[in-house]
Amino acid sequence: MTDTADVSRREAWLIAARPHTLPVAAAPILVAVGLAVRDGVFAPLPAFAAFVGAALIQIGTNFANDYYDAVQGADTEDREGFTRVTAGGLIEPGEVKRAMYLTFAAAILVGTYLVWVGGVPILVVGLVSVASGIAYTGGPYPLGYHGLGDLFVFVFFGLVAVTGAYYVQAASFVAGVPVGIPAGSVPLAAVVASLPIAAIATNVLVVNNVRDREEDATTGKRTLAVRFGYTFSRVQFAALLVLAYAVPVWFFARTGDPAVFLPYLSVPLAARVTKTLFTRTDGDALNPALTRTGQLLALYAILFGAGLAV
Repeated sequence: MTDTADVSRREAWLIAARPHTLPVAAAPILVAVGLAVRDGVFAPLPAFAAFVGAALIQIGTNFANDYYDAVQGADTEDREGFTRVTAGGLIEPGEVKRAMYLTFAAAILVGTYLVWVGGVPILVVGLVSVASGIAYTGGPYPLGYHGLGDLFVFVFFGLVAVTGAYYVQAASFVAGVPVGIPAGSVPLAAVVASLPIAAIATNVLVVNNVRDREEDATTGKRTLAVRFGYTFSRVQFAALLVLAYAVPVWFFARTGDPAVFLPYLSVPLAARVTKTLFTRTDGDALNPALTRTGQLLALYAILFGAGLAV
């Protein structure tokens, strides 16, 4: 854990918010916008609101993780990851908890506009997303403590995020406030386009869990890395990358447009992270690898979104 002696209060809040995780919120929007441009349903304001809402949910989840991991004893002095402000004594636990609720409240406020655009489906998705963000490390059955964190990220920061961002754009062209899902507003292409984002976002968590495996095992945090070991996590990481890079082939088979292969320009970065994960387990190597996996997610999303739009 980083020395906290000279950390200012402003820096502490930045640490708690973890801005380096924002590619997880931005990537789904970039892909959804690219697909919406291709399909002629691009709507700037709903897309921007979807990004702001997703970013707030991401930050709120970060606050929740920082707070609940500390109060439940999951963060110890042996932690090899980035600094946690609650466990490190930089910010009082009550303040972090209030920040979590305020951030989620802001996300709900932004969501009211999206509900006006997307109707009941967005209301349901938004409320479930906020509840899941808290339940990831809090509540009576913390998802991240029972090996369900990977599934949570795959579903909410991949499938739901991309299809939801596409949906609010497409729904903005529909008269009235939808009660159900209007025909054509969630095409199969949007679901398939969400898979690479879901896969690489999950891999961010895989790297995190490999790095923290030894500490998590001692504190009772039963991640998949703890349950099944390093080999399982490495195979999981590789399989998710295979899924991510297989999706452009599906789009090429449907469209014949080679532009959908633009994400392949990110393969060297993916290979670099994979090599590190397959050979190292220490924080000195995996902290930079975690950052690079976030960069891979952002790069893939930019290239894929551009390829879809073209």
